[in-house]
Amino acid sequence: MQTFTPEELEEDILSDLMEEINELYESSEQTLIELELRPEDNELQRSLFRSIHTIKGDLGLVNFGPMIPLLQHVEDLLDYLRKGQVNYTSIMSDLVLLTMDRVKSFVMEVMSDGKAEYDDHLHEQLVLAITRVTPENLAEHDKLLADAVLLLNPDLDIASEQPEEAVVEDKPSAAKAPATVANTGILKTVSKEKREDMLFFRDLMQTIEHRSNYWAGRGDRIAKLALYVNHAAGNPIDDEQLSVACYVHDFGMAFMPLHLLNKTEPYSDSEFNLMRSHVYKSSRLLEHLDQWDHARKIVMQHHERVDGSGYPLGLKEDDICDGAKLLAILDTYDAMTHARSHNQENRMPKKDAVIEINRMAKGQFSAKWVRHFNQVMTSLLTK
Repeated sequence: MQTFTPEELEEDILSDLMEEINELYESSEQTLIELELRPEDNELQRSLFRSIHTIKGDLGLVNFGPMIPLLQHVEDLLDYLRKGQVNYTSIMSDLVLLTMDRVKSFVMEVMSDGKAEYDDHLHEQLVLAITRVTPENLAEHDKLLADAVLLLNPDLDIASEQPEEAVVEDKPSAAKAPATVANTGILKTVSKEKREDMLFFRDLMQTIEHRSNYWAGRGDRIAKLALYVNHAAGNPIDDEQLSVACYVHDFGMAFMPLHLLNKTEPYSDSEFNLMRSHVYKSSRLLEHLDQWDHARKIVMQHHERVDGSGYPLGLKEDDICDGAKLLAILDTYDAMTHARSHNQENRMPKKDAVIEINRMAKGQFSAKWVRHFNQVMTSLLTK
């Protein structure tokens, strides 16, 4: 291990650096989600290249040398991509995000300790692994990228992933690595027919998101987090059904009057009853699709409460499915942490929202799923 001690820098400079890295990380996550669906979109490819290039440049300005060779070679790989010389694959997204994770950890360690340790030998191996991916050996890219990713995170079982057309096991092992952007929201390892359904439902949700000023990105955020929490819990909920439910649970909102969607004052009783009817409208979207019957059940129940005070049927905890219990928590969390018509100025920081979820949990949310939610959020917020 090597120890890096930077030149003396003002605290504000490091804070600004960390803030920009976090912003670029979040934007890159979204870009990678989009690339999963549109892998040949050149503007998305260029955006990803620019993010890595900017981070590398920022580290160069403050002379954080140990991270620059790794970023340079990831940038070279993305340069091949944006020029059409290599193809985008899901494993490439794992490489990008794990590299950014390593950079974030390095900078955070410098901020907290005034220095950072790094494995120079590992970095040399990583650089060598990445340089093996060239336009001349396209057929070997998945294996070569997997080799690089496994150096960054040996726990990932990328090499054993099935091809896209294969059907995923009903109960994935809880021992596998947590879901990453490359396989969340829209699952990679499902049948072609189900994947097409998922893409269709996501496209529908994105159209619906345009109907309100406050919904942009909501489907992707909730689906991604739901699969992550489900994994942490050992996958008791079928990932495919959960993913679809997350995308279509608010479909019925598209048929509500705009003045209600954007209303800032409390609803009247009649208005509230109308808004509550969205669960029926949403579930009817899946009514004749037998392969998504459980997703339909999740959608129908996601506003039920464990004490029986929810809607539409007033079910109590034992009668509510796990998927609905989890979606109820994440639906509320997303509403707290993102601008809505009723809280444009008061959206909560993520940590405060987690605290509030726990405060209001009794009677409303499943204690078991709140624990799983807390576990995941603790990991994400302290990463």
